[in-house]
Amino acid sequence: MGLIGRESTAVPGRFGDPLTVEHALYSRRHAAANVGRPLFLLMHGWGSNEEDVADLMRYVAPYNDSISLRAPMVVPGSEKGMFGPGYTWFHDMRPEQEDLDRDGYAAARAIDDWVGEHVPAERQIVVMGFSQGGMLAVHLLRVNPERYRAAICLSGFLAPGLVKGTAPADDRLAAMEKPVFFGFGSDDTTVPKYEFRALAAWLDEHVWLRTYEYDHLDHSVDIRELGDLRQWLADIDVSSGLM
Repeated sequence: MGLIGRESTAVPGRFGDPLTVEHALYSRRHAAANVGRPLFLLMHGWGSNEEDVADLMRYVAPYNDSISLRAPMVVPGSEKGMFGPGYTWFHDMRPEQEDLDRDGYAAARAIDDWVGEHVPAERQIVVMGFSQGGMLAVHLLRVNPERYRAAICLSGFLAPGLVKGTAPADDRLAAMEKPVFFGFGSDDTTVPKYEFRALAAWLDEHVWLRTYEYDHLDHSVDIRELGDLRQWLADIDVSSGLM
């Protein structure tokens, strides 16, 4: 099976089409960068944009630099919305099976290529994302774990790994003990509960995992999760840049 799949009926193109990241929102420009602390790389979800998830940084790690990336594709029909276009990393809101393998790999490669071009190699990076972005925070570890210090997955899901070559680092990831925070809501109706369970089980075997399920939370983030996330960052000493 190849890395390019079938035609999508939701977003124009084929699952697995190569992508390029072109828009990024910086919390500070390079001259003011706080290089003593890890950089946060942020990815939003379906129909959102780079400003949405960037707003979380003031609650999560306000003294760390962050770069929030805009997904490369526009959600059809969103162009005329009240708040402007919404963007997507995938050719559907939540692709499944081989479609997700192909789209997840294409998006993770696009992000990793952008990092290689725009972030100095010596700068530590924590990846954080919500929904589609949460899936990609994990998948970046499955593509190039050496480059990323830790991952934060908020209401994300897991690519099944059915398409050969779409998760090339799986075999070496477990030995690295990468810290990963995974949080989701008990009342989420966007991502099925079994998807969260599958991701938690997979992460438990491949990373140094901290998992939280939040009662009465839907497909969103609340103050409880942000508090737990701040504590987790302190536990792994991200604020100081040490490990």
